[in-house]
Amino acid sequence: MTVDAPEPVYFLLVDDLEENLLSLDALLRRPELVLLKARNGAQALELLLQHDVALALLDVQMPDMNGFELAELMRGMERTKRVPIIFLTAGTADTSRRFQGYEAGAVDFLQKPLEPDVLRSKANVFFELRRQQRLIEMHRDKLEEADRRKDEFIATLAHELRNPLAPIRNGLQILNLAPNGPKAANIRAMMERQIVHLVRLIDDLMDVSRISQGKIDLRKEPVTVQDAVRAAVESCAPMIEANNHTLAAELPEEQIWVDADPTRLAQIISNLLNNACKYTQKNGKITLSVTKDGGQAEIRITDNGIGIAPDMLSNIFELFTQIKHRDGMPKEGLGIGLALVKQLVEMHGGTIGATSEGLARGSSFTTRLPLLASKPLGKEDGPTLTKPDNVTKLRILVVDDNIPSAQTIGWMMELIGHEATLAHDGLAALEVARKMKPDVIMLDIGLPGMNGYEVCRTLQGDPDMADTVFIAQTGWGQDRDKRAAFEAGFHHHLVKPVNMQQFSELLATITPRSTDGAVKTAKP
Repeated sequence: MTVDAPEPVYFLLVDDLEENLLSLDALLRRPELVLLKARNGAQALELLLQHDVALALLDVQMPDMNGFELAELMRGMERTKRVPIIFLTAGTADTSRRFQGYEAGAVDFLQKPLEPDVLRSKANVFFELRRQQRLIEMHRDKLEEADRRKDEFIATLAHELRNPLAPIRNGLQILNLAPNGPKAANIRAMMERQIVHLVRLIDDLMDVSRISQGKIDLRKEPVTVQDAVRAAVESCAPMIEANNHTLAAELPEEQIWVDADPTRLAQIISNLLNNACKYTQKNGKITLSVTKDGGQAEIRITDNGIGIAPDMLSNIFELFTQIKHRDGMPKEGLGIGLALVKQLVEMHGGTIGATSEGLARGSSFTTRLPLLASKPLGKEDGPTLTKPDNVTKLRILVVDDNIPSAQTIGWMMELIGHEATLAHDGLAALEVARKMKPDVIMLDIGLPGMNGYEVCRTLQGDPDMADTVFIAQTGWGQDRDKRAAFEAGFHHHLVKPVNMQQFSELLATITPRSTDGAVKTAKP
């Protein structure tokens, strides 16, 4: 990576004697400073029009046009009227002459022969002043750019949230009019897809926020790249099928092991696959290959889509950057997917890069992760996730002030074989819990009047609830929220929206009360 050299600072030296110019050059020469030399006023004005001068050192006594006259001309031009001037004079300027010089914009008079240290000291002030001025301008430009991108992001976010919300609302209105109409099944499937998309947008936003604040901890373990690829392909299958894309997955028979967070590794690959789908026209081709290169696992995803312009490649992984069509319009999305991928890859000690031969010529993204030295002992080659069998009915109290949320969770519990009772505020939860003595209480945190933490603490003090399993379910999922839940007495903390598989697997670890009132549970 090359670093641009600092832009030079320009001083203008004007004296009709060559030896004086050479002397000034020798005294002032330093890195990043360019000394422009002129023997008369006309040459000086020409140089001033060509360069952004930080300081002009003008000899007073010159033929044709003296220093004061040159300064007056400089003050009359927009480009040069603010250039600071130091007059160099061999004689003693009287008060009127000095006043004339200061009126023309002089910041100082120096008497010849010049004191080298005095000259260098004064010149250094203007050198550093220009450097600081450029830094301020650069930061101001960056702030303006950040502000512009923030406004674009907010507008894009509003647009992207409306995209799934509009068909969901339309679908609800249609179902209200014709709940069992011929399109009901299609509408429900469409609404589910839109909700998945909406949840993904919010999850990506939260992930970017948490990573930027250093609040994401990877749960690393030995994992095969092939397993992560399979999980990613499964999650991206609906989008690939909807666009009629051909996905060619080239996976080696030899298992390639890395030390990674399985969920995050699958997220990296699925984000890249989604990106390829998004920027590849219907009926396009996407290739995913996994290889070993030295001590690294290499995951390459290539498409034959719209490609990336050369000027975009350098910032494709920056937050809120969106690839644009040839018509100049960006594709759908918030411009956070690739930034999130880069952050997650680097947290795994890896690197990611993008290449493209230009617009309409496809693109390729290559992720490299450090390999494990050898296959871990006791690890099987395939995933072991299974749905629990022989579900034992639990009595579950669901507490949520969002009535639709409580109802749908209750329905999910009943579908997987449990008995659900609902309550919608903290006081009602206390009353119902003391009557029914549930096996499990699922508590929303943001309840009116008495929040979930307070309800949990109160019930934990009841001897009849000593062995009840308390599960916090909330939209707040940062580490401090989990700590607060566990400190309040919760056994588990789930972040909304929680899917049925998560509920099912967690509830399968709990057995109902026995005749002596005990509850057995796998504690976190």
